Amino acid sequence: MKAAICYEFGKPLVIEEVTLDPPGKGDVKIRMAATAICHSDIHAIKGEHGNLPLPAIPGHEIAGYVEEVGEDVTYVKPGDPVIASIIPEGCGHCYYCRIGSPSLCQTNRLYLFGEGRFTNKKGQRISQYAGAVAGFAEYATIPEVNLVKVPEDLPVDRACLIACGVISGFGAVMNRAKVTANSSIAVIGCGGVGLNAIQGAAFVGAYPIIAVDVRDSKLEIARVFGATHTVNAKEESDPIKKVQELTYGRGADFVIVAVAGIEILRQGFLMSAPDGTTCVIGHGHGEQLSAWTPTDFMRGRKLTGSAMGAVRLRIDVPRLIELYKIGRLKLDELVSGHYPFEQINEAIESSEKGEVIRNVLMF
Repeated sequence: MKAAICYEFGKPLVIEEVTLDPPGKGDVKIRMAATAICHSDIHAIKGEHGNLPLPAIPGHEIAGYVEEVGEDVTYVKPGDPVIASIIPEGCGHCYYCRIGSPSLCQTNRLYLFGEGRFTNKKGQRISQYAGAVAGFAEYATIPEVNLVKVPEDLPVDRACLIACGVISGFGAVMNRAKVTANSSIAVIGCGGVGLNAIQGAAFVGAYPIIAVDVRDSKLEIARVFGATHTVNAKEESDPIKKVQELTYGRGADFVIVAVAGIEILRQGFLMSAPDGTTCVIGHGHGEQLSAWTPTDFMRGRKLTGSAMGAVRLRIDVPRLIELYKIGRLKLDELVSGHYPFEQINEAIESSEKGEVIRNVLMF
């Protein structure tokens, strides 16, 4: 089997033959069908997530089919269509699962970087840039708790998007910021995650929904996903003041920051209203909140974070699929292009330019 391996930061991935460990206890071997290119993968490949162990296989927005199951696997069987996410299903027994927060499970923990299940031709073990998931490969061995079964009639190039981009944006609105009807919201960054935050805001009935980006093309797409107003932060002399003007002089009740950068986060925080909530999705390696002072919080502004939308994996994902089927969730519009696995570097290069939403590798 083949995998796309990062041997050196900032260099093209190398597609070569590898050996995959068989599924152990609680593991499932997946035959890859589609993997979307997320910007987190690009950051990792460029070395912008820190000094991670090389060689490594990235990729984490995946859909595929169960090929083989290990001991004690009961949820799936060979042939089942699934998506895999880096956020696992909760164990159901720990403190956080029992209080209804399985995304914080103490047993099945979310981890971003881990020891891989692959060996290259030189005998080197290959790490994974997405914890339990390695999507830039023809096959992967993944813990059962990271899988969700999906309907057979759900197109795989749509299904894979739910594994990260959709749940990260939509879930941040629903589960972490807890945006309410008639509340105002600003979403900074109109890429794959930001657009899903925008459609999440539209779903709950927020108004106004303000999309903030530096590209007019992205802002035009944001209106398709439900934005009622747009702000080009590059062309606007004072984006903070503009958001305040669009929110009756108060600032936005909720701000979703879907891009990395402390200055951008600071700008988003100051766009929020007194007692408003800013939810951080985008982040970069080594960023520190040095620009904040205690007085910034004196009027009740709140700053919180979100990892994979804090979803309940096997509850929220099926619900999102139902919303897609009845036309309440946009997935088709997120796909910008399809690439064969052999053209993965072209797909990454296209994604890095910032003009596409999601490029999808087809296996």
